Amino acid sequence: MDARDINETMQGTLAPHLGIRVLEATPVRVLAELEIRDALRTVGGALHGGTLMAFADTIGAVGTILNLPQGASTTTLESKTNFFAAARQGKVLAEALPLHRGRRTQVWQTRITDESGKLLSLTLQTQMVLEKS
Repeated sequence: MDARDINETMQGTLAPHLGIRVLEATPVRVLAELEIRDALRTVGGALHGGTLMAFADTIGAVGTILNLPQGASTTTLESKTNFFAAARQGKVLAEALPLHRGRRTQVWQTRITDESGKLLSLTLQTQMVLEKS
């Protein structure tokens, strides 16, 4: 499954509603972008932290999906985000890398940066692998 297939698969979900676009997707790295727009901002004008968390969760889940055995699915078991800086315009980029790809769980770390490379947030999430019943 390549980035185009993933973007098509996500139609009708939260991802396109937020404007998430997967650029690259392999079992060991997922890269995506999101354009900042008014609907995703706080009252103060910054990109909402919930948007960053949803962006990271989505990209980590994509990485997990690319590593699942046939017929299995996934759900987020735990997620922790640290915020470092605010973004107000342009695009933000998310890069998710696996820290653990096990039979029952996977752990992904997602760094979200602005276009200049400034770190905005870092998310560590655990995905449960759900076997086909």
